[in-house]
Amino acid sequence: MNFLALTGLDRFNPAQGGVRGMRIAATGLLVLMAATYALARQLEQGGNAWGFVRAFCEAAMVGGLADWFAVTALFRRPLGLPIPHTAIIPRNKDRIGGSLALFLRDNFLIPVVVARRMRRIDVAGAAGRFLAQPPAGQGRLREGASRLAASVIEALGDERLGGMVKGAIATRLRALEVSPLLGQALAAAIDEDRHLPILDGLIGWASRTLAQNEHLIREMVHERAGAIMRWTGLDERLANAIVDGLDKLLAEMASDPAHPLRARAEEGLAKLAADLQADPELRARIERMKDGIIANPAVVRWIDGLWQAARAGLLRAARDPQAAMAGRFGEALRQLGGTLQHDPALGRTINRFARRATVGMVASYGDGIVRLVSDTIRGWDAATVTGRLEAAVGRDLQYIRINGTVVGGLVGLGIHMADMLA
Repeated sequence: MNFLALTGLDRFNPAQGGVRGMRIAATGLLVLMAATYALARQLEQGGNAWGFVRAFCEAAMVGGLADWFAVTALFRRPLGLPIPHTAIIPRNKDRIGGSLALFLRDNFLIPVVVARRMRRIDVAGAAGRFLAQPPAGQGRLREGASRLAASVIEALGDERLGGMVKGAIATRLRALEVSPLLGQALAAAIDEDRHLPILDGLIGWASRTLAQNEHLIREMVHERAGAIMRWTGLDERLANAIVDGLDKLLAEMASDPAHPLRARAEEGLAKLAADLQADPELRARIERMKDGIIANPAVVRWIDGLWQAARAGLLRAARDPQAAMAGRFGEALRQLGGTLQHDPALGRTINRFARRATVGMVASYGDGIVRLVSDTIRGWDAATVTGRLEAAVGRDLQYIRINGTVVGGLVGLGIHMADMLA
């Protein structure tokens, strides 16, 4: 039964006036009952209909005043009087904050509850559907999320966020032992004959270098030869023999895959691959070289360039999500969405990861969230707590006053009718 409809107050729009408008409506109804009661007292004679009006209004005033006192006592002292058990919320805000925090911790922020809830949530499917075909009407949501992402990236600042990212990259590179990886890659290349083009390239490079630097060999032989060899011209013949011999050797190595020197070179590569994986001294030497390379200013600048390019790309995507979703990146995301929807194994893996990550966050930060709620409420002054709670539930409490006035009047009317029939 809608008691507001009985009084014509259902046409009042609470959203227009909020709590204040509803308070005016409830108080106005109480004043109306008082005025009608005074009028009915004047017009009541014997057992006429005004007696019923008086009984209704009299009980309605009692009910309305009682509910006004109860509602007001939650937030402040009625009429400023020091009545016991009034101003309940301001006086108990710390206890309310602690109780709310304990309620959150005991009923929501515990790993068992979160894990049980997460088992019913298909994170992978939801993400897949969104990526494959973003729902219509989500433009504002997407734009809001994009603005938030861009604001977060900009607020963290290039130095702070960039330092974190570049530090993480450098730390990850230092933690990565590259020597075994190089050895495994070299061994796999040898097994599949992918090292042969490298050998051919090295032989070709050696031939070109020899052709470009013949004069250096001739000058070296001439300087080291004795006076007699230079006088007889044997130094030049020796230099020609050395150059021709080296050139012939390189040509034979290039044309003959079974050349003994190529075989020796392959043996050396195979030994190097094994040593990179098993020789502690070589591995330590490679790690020292790697650390030196990472600390090199050129590499530091290269990592900084990677970060700057990534940050610029993130900002472009965040500021213009439509453009980001329209290119190859968007196509890749849509393909990923389709895979998430139709690959059960991948979906189970992602859902398991999401569940474990959420449960881990709750286990690690649940108490912190509880303390944040409790400390935040304790930090508020009484007026702030009262104002926020009253803004949240005050309009409904004013409905209670209106309903109390109407219900009280109906009860009084019923008692009057019973008294008349007795």
